[in-house]
Amino acid sequence: MASVCFYFQVHQPSRLRRYSIFDTESNYFDDYKNAQICRKVAHKCYLPANRLMLKLIDRYEGRFRISYSITGTVLEQLEEYAPEVLSTFQALAQTGCVEFLCESYYHSLAFLYSKAEFAQQVRMHQQRTEELFGQKPVVFRNTELIYNNDLAHFVKEMGFEAVLCEGADHVLGYRSPNFVYRPAGIKGLKMLLKNYRLSDDIAFRFSNQDWPEWPLTAPKFANWVSDVNGNGNVVNLFMDYETMGEHQWEDTGIFDFLEHLPEEVLRHPDNDFKTPTEVAREYEPVGELDVPYMVSWADIERDLSAWLGNAMQSNSLHALYQIEEQVKETEDPDIISAWRKLQTSDHFYYMCTKWFADGDVHKYFNPYDSPYDSYINFMNVLDNLNSRCRQACTVA
Repeated sequence: MASVCFYFQVHQPSRLRRYSIFDTESNYFDDYKNAQICRKVAHKCYLPANRLMLKLIDRYEGRFRISYSITGTVLEQLEEYAPEVLSTFQALAQTGCVEFLCESYYHSLAFLYSKAEFAQQVRMHQQRTEELFGQKPVVFRNTELIYNNDLAHFVKEMGFEAVLCEGADHVLGYRSPNFVYRPAGIKGLKMLLKNYRLSDDIAFRFSNQDWPEWPLTAPKFANWVSDVNGNGNVVNLFMDYETMGEHQWEDTGIFDFLEHLPEEVLRHPDNDFKTPTEVAREYEPVGELDVPYMVSWADIERDLSAWLGNAMQSNSLHALYQIEEQVKETEDPDIISAWRKLQTSDHFYYMCTKWFADGDVHKYFNPYDSPYDSYINFMNVLDNLNSRCRQACTVA
């Protein structure tokens, strides 16, 4: 049996406006740019992809199944700038063939700096997902698939049944990502590992004409999935949803590929599609997996260096979480909301100075002229927020 488990990450950050040290405005975010990008991605990716998913679920009478995690920041943007997208996600929820996963509401690195804040954001996201889509998530995926043993213990205590993790070679060793595992020393929680080779064939290599396997066709990919039969139980395909139409443009054939993939996968009588919860409940763990250090799905290193690789990133993160107590003491919803939006991992990704093997990726997503510009802009905003906190606490 080879079950295909599709998981898509849906996320857009609240991008900062250019903010100088002389600025005194309390609106830190570039509403115009956020609206513009949200509507552009909605047109190129979210709407056509959601309509295709609805068509495939109907065509295969529920045999095609998928899952999403939609961050709180993009949910807020969709509600304001592209409510028609939110409606299509709700239509997907009503099919009974789509699972919604949980993460930190603000797509943050809070687990590394404040367990209390992390727990609050997880509950916020769980509640909002239940309100919008009628599901209380039971599977957890951390921001950028960041994971270690401590995270597994924490989310187990929060009541989750399964957690997603990067199937990194240095974590697995000789083992395969195509099985369900159990975190080391934990009972009652299952691990689903990303098959990064097959996932990245779609997410990153699909349109690369220098790739020996180009063009990637649905029959070819389905054959790779079928090869898992007898050597595994599940092929976990985890990727950004923006792969469809944004990272891989429509003219690459990405939508045609996805439209024909279920038919080709289901030709093999032992293949099917499952959501993460279905995978976790169907298959027993084949062993324990010990992950004492942090891993992620970013870059070739699969570590945290995309967000913590230099002094600017470390300094800004420590400064941000250092004011947590003061922020919450203000009980000011605007201050607390702004502070939480500043936690979104993208702000620190923009400060990354890794310009080597992964340089093109970091440049593509960076709206600043340099990582240093990003750092200065962020710290100017944080300095103003800190001043507002002190003023609010003095008044109180």
